[in-house]
Amino acid sequence: QVQLVESGGGSVQAGGSLRVSCAASGAAIWSLCMAWFRRSPGKELEAVARPANAGGSTWYVDSVKGRFTVSQDTANNTLYLEMNGLKPEDTAVYSCAAKRGWCPFTPRHSDFTDWGQGTQVTVSS
Repeated sequence: QVQLVESGGGSVQAGGSLRVSCAASGAAIWSLCMAWFRRSPGKELEAVARPANAGGSTWYVDSVKGRFTVSQDTANNTLYLEMNGLKPEDTAVYSCAAKRGWCPFTPRHSDFTDWGQGTQVTVSS
């Protein structure tokens, strides 16, 4: 089983930036398919970003394209999500997820087996 621990959430004003991290243990992140998800109040869990995997490309939900950047640090076994130009609608609990084996182009929460506890991101207007 993969253990995932997120950190780096917080409160910022609209237009600000945050970076959230996901430290993994139990497996090397280069061997996993990983993704970031978020859940906003009253909304369903939403896939946000997936890093490039096995030579493929990164994936972002349309609402964050051009503002968010997903990256991996294999030396530290950590997944990152750099968030710039934050908007109030980005307010959510951000969670990382992992799975072994094939990696879907568009992440779906039902595909992933291991989850972190999440970190709160709050953007005020």
